[in-house]
Amino acid sequence: MRIDGACVLVTGANRGLGKALADAFAARGAACVYAAGRDRAALETVFSGRDRIRPISLDVTSDASVAEAARLCPDTTILVNNAGIVSHSTLIGAPSLDDARLEMETNYWGMLRLCRAFAPVLRANGGGAIANILSMGALASMPFVGTYCASKAAALSLTQGIRGELEGQGTLVVGVIAGPIQTDMAREHEKDGRFPAGMIAAATLDGIEARQTTIYPDPRSADVGAVHARDPAAIEAAFGLIR
Repeated sequence: MRIDGACVLVTGANRGLGKALADAFAARGAACVYAAGRDRAALETVFSGRDRIRPISLDVTSDASVAEAARLCPDTTILVNNAGIVSHSTLIGAPSLDDARLEMETNYWGMLRLCRAFAPVLRANGGGAIANILSMGALASMPFVGTYCASKAAALSLTQGIRGELEGQGTLVVGVIAGPIQTDMAREHEKDGRFPAGMIAAATLDGIEARQTTIYPDPRSADVGAVHARDPAAIEAAFGLIR
């Protein structure tokens, strides 16, 4: 899968991993990078002077906004579903279901909206690729972010399902199962031992170019993935102790 000359749309591109992904695609020769987020003015500030990076407004929780993005970006050949939220909410102890619903709306339904809207675009442009940014929490749940893990597990299943659906049109569907990343989404006491966003972005692009369907972009996620392949219950037990 060639990145040089591709047209890429990255959701949640205003900061953190999304910004690192947009920068990495541009650095590797993408013809254009649509940097998508809810605040276009902020994106224009972040990417000021970057001719190949084009900020666009996108709210992944809105059908109309996603449809408009597909209309405005008809040359897209790689879609990167990075937008996501984490509430640090538990499944049973949370005072309401509000956080769980919002995470599912963004992390699962938002991803599905983008895949549905851009599948015809990618087909028209020769197949292309979809890369869904997931998490180790998709493999087993950590109680202190149980609602987030549930949304990422749903997104992993979504990724597997659309891979089969879109195989016939030649679309590569990639799941990026990342470990802890140095982004603003981490709580202050969780920021040690995390991997730079630029490292995760580079490994993601390497995997797309190599046509890998599952990418473990850092040493911790690679270790977890290897153990999970042998003994899923071991990962569940270990993650259940994380507070």
